[in-house]
Amino acid sequence: MQKDQFDLDRFDRSILTVLAEDGRISITDLAKRIGLSKSPTQARLRRLEQEGVIRGYRALLDPIRLGLDHVAFVEVRLTETRETALDAFNKAVARIPEIEQCHLIAGNFDYLMKIRTTDMRAYRRVLAEKISTLPHVANTSTYVAMQAVKETGLADVT
Repeated sequence: MQKDQFDLDRFDRSILTVLAEDGRISITDLAKRIGLSKSPTQARLRRLEQEGVIRGYRALLDPIRLGLDHVAFVEVRLTETRETALDAFNKAVARIPEIEQCHLIAGNFDYLMKIRTTDMRAYRRVLAEKISTLPHVANTSTYVAMQAVKETGLADVT
């Protein structure tokens, strides 16, 4: 087990699986679903929240219905990869709302980003005015998604 990994038993895993499907479920219904009484379920849930296993609750928005159906994946190569450069890049990325995900990669490039915009014109503007001007960017390569085949969060931890 990794240093930051939290030890989960079958009830904890069941709680996480149910909450990933329905984050608004009542404690009573959650307890019934996992096979425990209300008090121990509530205590386990509180512990999972306090330990940071559950980082929060949020609404899952439909990007298509919001007009954000243009998805591009961008490979980013940096001019340097010292910690100060990575830190500056990471902080700047966090301020760009169109960047839905950004991952430091071990491979032929440094970062992989998922960008979500309304259309190609909006994406080109984000690329030119925001991504290309990020600290230490040497070059980028864009791959436009044609269809989302699977796009979910962590739904089953059993």
